[in-house]
This record gives sequence, structure tokens and C-alpha cells, in this order.
Amino acid sequence: MVDIWTRAAAALGVLSLSAVAATAGEDCADRGALDVLYCDANGDLVADTPAEPAKLSNPDTLVFAYTPVEDPAVYADIWEPFIAHLEEVTGKDVQFFAVQSNSAEVEAMRSGRLHVAGFSTGPTPFAVNLAGAVPFAIMGAEDGQFGYKLQVFTQADSDIESVKDLAGRRVAHTSPTSNSGNQAPRALFPDLGVVPDQDYEVIYSGSHDQSMLGVVAGDYDAAPVASEVVDRMAERGLYDPADVRKIWESDPFPTTSFTVAHNLDPDLAAKIKEAFFSFEFAGTKLGEEFDGVSKFIPITYKDQWAVIRQIQKSNGVEYTPQGLAGK
Repeated sequence: MVDIWTRAAAALGVLSLSAVAATAGEDCADRGALDVLYCDANGDLVADTPAEPAKLSNPDTLVFAYTPVEDPAVYADIWEPFIAHLEEVTGKDVQFFAVQSNSAEVEAMRSGRLHVAGFSTGPTPFAVNLAGAVPFAIMGAEDGQFGYKLQVFTQADSDIESVKDLAGRRVAHTSPTSNSGNQAPRALFPDLGVVPDQDYEVIYSGSHDQSMLGVVAGDYDAAPVASEVVDRMAERGLYDPADVRKIWESDPFPTTSFTVAHNLDPDLAAKIKEAFFSFEFAGTKLGEEFDGVSKFIPITYKDQWAVIRQIQKSNGVEYTPQGLAGK
């Protein structure tokens, strides 16, 4: 694997990450788990906005990305109404960036090429600590409720009845940094009778879509997946719910975090947030795609991602490039 941080440093026009780190480390005493490029003087667990005006970014074109999905082209179309609204509120051109992986999305924000992004639940702490992402919103219902569940599916005619029955089977996890697709199962399943990689074979499928389709096709005996993803897949007719059977589900987790780069000009960042919180889902492709969602709800990384950080801590996750790559 090519060193993604070397490429990021090149994109920033510096000689090496270590050179940037040395400079950043000289004038920052508080950063918590954040990379040495960032500071956290106020203790909110996210990177502070640079105090020096010269370090602020105010691009003519904002680059927006949504978490990696099976068919990025479909989602580029779905996000069109929001992008138009974002352009109107900010007065900026907005470009949709179809990312192919969580690592690519984190790298893009760290390098300054990505300004606004939706990061999946599990990768969000990596985006915060490695790329200076600042989560501020999440999709939710009119009553302020939000979240999704980890669900475990098998074939409809399978003899698997519980999580404990996964022992000795081939089970699809999505990717190392995924919360519902990997981190949460590793943290929760031992109490349910099985230890991933010890009691059953873990096979990384690459995405929730691939995990579910693999279960339907019989490539995997079962798969832990995110409820919001499989619900949308069923609505689009990508699989027949009659072909699978749910054997377990968790309490709700937070969904995709919507973030801004920490170094955006504060006035621009405020307009971006205004665009999110003033967007009307009803009657748009976005509203049709995300059933039960009617608005963006304000959140903080410190509060809403506490349970995710706890899960990742229990799994020994470290917010490093190696941790992001699952090494």
C-alpha cells in the first residue's frame, strides 16, 4: 500500500509529514488523540480552527463527499438537490467527490482537497483525529431521533438461529474501520458466544452492500450489517427480503457524521452549517432515499460518538494510518 500520508503531504506542498508535524508540535500543548498537525485547546476532542488568518481556507469551489457506497454515480444524483442548496447558501460552486474507500476520503480531507464530507460511523474518529474533520450534523427524524442498528442476517433457510451459531461459519465483515460491519461485532459478539476470527472465519467484503448480496448468493453464511444500508437496498430492489433472515440486532448507533474541515474560514463554515440545517428533505431525491429522515440534526463528536470510541477502545483501535488501513 502506498503511504497515503506521503501523498497527502505532497498535495499540501510540503516536503514530508514529519516536517509539518515538527512545526505543528512546537506551538501546541493540548491535542488529546489528535494527530500532531492539530490542536485541541478547548477539549472538545476535535481540531481547533487555526488562529492565524493565513492558515484558513476559503476555496472558490467546495468539494463535498459522501461515505463510500456501492454505486457512487447513483448517490451523486441523489445528492444533487442538497448540492444546489449548498451552492445557493454559500455562494460557492460545489463539486461532488465520489470516494472509493474510507482511507481515500480521510486522505482527501487531510490533504486539503475535501472540505465537506459525510463519514461513516466507524471511520468518523479516524477522520477527526487524522484529517481534522469536525462533525456537526447527522440525519434524523422530525422528533430529533436518529441512529441505525447493527443487524445480523443469514439465508432464510439457514440453520443459524443465533449469533452463537456463527461458530465454524464464513461470516462477512465489511472493512476494518466499519462500526457495524466490524468494530461493533468484535466488541459485542464475545458476550453473545462467539469471538470473530477465533470462532468463525472473517471475510472482508468491502461494503455493507457486498456483505448482504454475498449472503443472498450464499457466498457467506452470515453478515453483520448496518440497518440503514440494507433497508435502502431492499427499497431499491437490490435483494428480496424473503431470501434472508435477521437473527440479531443491537441498540441504535449514530449514523453518518457530516463534517467540515477544521481550517475553513469561520464565516464559510457557518454558511455550510446553515445550508445543512435549512435544507428541506421533503420532495427531494435525498428525502426519498433516506426513509424516515426529515432534517439534519446538530451533534457533537464528543457526545454522540462516545459509544463508538468506547467500542473502538475495547478493540484496541489506534487512530493512526495503520489503524485506518486495518493493519
